[in-house]
Amino acid sequence: RAGGTKFPAALSEGNCLIALALWSLAWKGVALWKAAKNDSKPWYIALLVFNTVGILEILYVSFFSKRKK
Repeated sequence: RAGGTKFPAALSEGNCLIALALWSLAWKGVALWKAAKNDSKPWYIALLVFNTVGILEILYVSFFSKRKK
């Protein structure tokens, strides 16, 4: 790259995309598991259809899913 900023190898575009995909996949798995366990079809469908890079999944797991007592 002529005149571009050089990033360390760990911050290259490919590595960032892989890390982001793994982050999203992990949260999606947890959220889908909880939605299925809670018999929450609307949440399950929303979590399955929309890709929000983990944001919707974190909100569901943190605030909207039923907690065990």
